Amino acid sequence: MNLYRSARAVAGASGDDAIDWRSAADAAKAATDPGSLELESGERDAYARDVRDARAAVRTVSGTEFDVPETVEIQNRHHWIDANVATFERVMSTLETHTGAFPGVARTINTGTMTVLLSFLGRNVLGQYDPLLLADAPADDHALYFVRPNILEAAAKLDVDADRFRRWIAFHEVTHAAEFGAAPWLSEHLETRMEEGIATLSKGSFDREAFRDLDAAMTVVEGYAELLMDHAFDDEYEDLRRKLDERRQGRGPLQTLFRRLLGLGLKERQYERGKNFFEHVVAVRDLETASLVWEGPENLPTHDELDAPGRWVQRVDR
Repeated sequence: MNLYRSARAVAGASGDDAIDWRSAADAAKAATDPGSLELESGERDAYARDVRDARAAVRTVSGTEFDVPETVEIQNRHHWIDANVATFERVMSTLETHTGAFPGVARTINTGTMTVLLSFLGRNVLGQYDPLLLADAPADDHALYFVRPNILEAAAKLDVDADRFRRWIAFHEVTHAAEFGAAPWLSEHLETRMEEGIATLSKGSFDREAFRDLDAAMTVVEGYAELLMDHAFDDEYEDLRRKLDERRQGRGPLQTLFRRLLGLGLKERQYERGKNFFEHVVAVRDLETASLVWEGPENLPTHDELDAPGRWVQRVDR
């Protein structure tokens, strides 16, 4: 880790955009230990086996035919930063450039902010299913990443078996592949609402409805993934979830602040809210009824229905 090199990369931010993305990526990597990618014998095969087993189990449970990416990427933290800076750039490109009276200063501040975000996430993300939203790619293109140094570090801190922990992460990410496979319209729906919300921000207004719709959709994505995990994972994992929750609660004030600023607290709320929604649906109906959310965007629960799942069941299960 070289903080001087990181600061120098931010200070050298240039170009016509509000953020110098190349400088942000370089600075984030300079501030982040990449971690080891020296895989042990059989470890690469173990990752592939976990993904194959997860695909088979989730297909059986969900009744959905879907594919996982042909290539599963085992990454270090720098690889993850490079992959995701492109995603952030695609999302933020919707914003018009508003650099104010001192564009060079604003660009440096924006680049520094993005550097902190990429570095923090690069040290904390364990696995990621990436549907490549807003990417100029075939509609069925997607990616699956595992950040090996973070998985090993988290398993050690949680005092859990690393192989079992890796397998749990693999199952969770594959459930997301199942969701996008079950709902070919989902990517376009998320992209549209995202573009609408960000476009209004660039004009100084706030499209509350677009962001509410986006939040509701992501709550469904996270909650349904938890539902599939409960039925598909081939081992009890309540201890893993509990230890992760305890780790989050035990974060220091600086990490807590970072998580709030980055919206990670919102993602955790989406997990819980979505999980509660689907648990109720399955309790009063079944898993087949829960899967009706993927028949079309009109079947997604509204914000109000997420807190009153019985109303959603009455609306769609006729």
